[in-house]
Amino acid sequence: MGPGVPIKCPTCRKAGFWMEKPLGPFCSERCKLVDLGKWLGGEHRISSRLQAEDLDFFPIDGTPVEPGAERGGE
Repeated sequence: MGPGVPIKCPTCRKAGFWMEKPLGPFCSERCKLVDLGKWLGGEHRISSRLQAEDLDFFPIDGTPVEPGAERGGE
């Protein structure tokens, strides 16, 4: 299997195959810690409360769910 899709490190924006590395999506331990510091310092934050429909995007049983579609068996 070949390399995945190159992505940009969320901290330094350097492109690479970071998801294939243990620190993915970050390119380095430094970038990971800089990001953590921003969360802990309040620079990064979630702007609104999580709603039930926000979870519909994530499959429970591995079957993708289209936005707005009902889940079977619930």
